[in-house]
Amino acid sequence: MAGCVFCGIVAGAAAFRVADRPDGVAFLDVRPVFKGHLLVVPREHVETLGELPEPALPGYFRLVQRLALAVETGLGAGGTFVAMNNRVSQSVPHLHTHVVPRTKGDGLRGFFWPRTKYASDEEAAWYATRITAALPPTAGDPGTDRGS
Repeated sequence: MAGCVFCGIVAGAAAFRVADRPDGVAFLDVRPVFKGHLLVVPREHVETLGELPEPALPGYFRLVQRLALAVETGLGAGGTFVAMNNRVSQSVPHLHTHVVPRTKGDGLRGFFWPRTKYASDEEAAWYATRITAALPPTAGDPGTDRGS
């Protein structure tokens, strides 16, 4: 969709990509709650979860699941917070799932989302590379996982 930031990233615009698969694209959030915070988007432009075609659901959520595991493994996180907004609080009107690394005592309380920044592009690339390297393999999936 013209003018959609996430559609631009799906089409190849610059982003710190972690995964680029048939079921979706994952990249670092530019304003992360914690460093390593990912956004996972379906390739198709849909605004809300209710608009995602039913056949796309299993593949999309399998990708989210794999990325949650990769964030834990790749960053040594104690767990993850996985969340999605529908319309309200969506800064970009394109369905996206947040995968946020968590550690015990990290200070995140409820739905209060303080934001931070990466010190440099090099630091962001380091986080993206670590998560990409930790992605569990999926048999028969022709997509690629790559940082960029």
